[in-house]
Amino acid sequence: MERKKVAILMGSDSDWPTVKGACAELKRLGVPFEAHILSAHRTPAPAAEFAKNARANGFGAVICAAGMAAHLAGAIAANTTLPVIGIPMKGGAADGLDALLATVQMPSGIPVATVALNGAKNAAILAAQMLAVTDGELAAALDADRAAMAAQIAAREDKLQAELAAL
Repeated sequence: MERKKVAILMGSDSDWPTVKGACAELKRLGVPFEAHILSAHRTPAPAAEFAKNARANGFGAVICAAGMAAHLAGAIAANTTLPVIGIPMKGGAADGLDALLATVQMPSGIPVATVALNGAKNAAILAAQMLAVTDGELAAALDADRAAMAAQIAAREDKLQAELAAL
């Protein structure tokens, strides 16, 4: 079975410094992806067309990064039934609060999963978890990541307890 791709869309190239973290995470996990600049407001027809054809073009999830009005994720979700994950971007007059609210407050029937402000890495992991529902190899890689995180915390706990005992 060929692994589904993840589309990573950004409303502006100014989002790239943050979004490339999602690309790096997907690459590390072996998840194929494409990244594109599409705007809900400045290129609405190409954005809608991309969303309408995403499933047929081999995508399994779409990540959308946008700031301020942050309508990209909603515009994409309105045109596909693939899972859409929004990354609200920091900046603007409200330092990202406007983007967070615009991304998370979707109308009933058109959901957008939303990660933290500038949360590109979590968006990539969430997309990988969605694909892992039907991809055992990817699920095993995600399980290994979780085990490694737990081992790091356990090692830090052991170090703390050793320092406390030495007081």
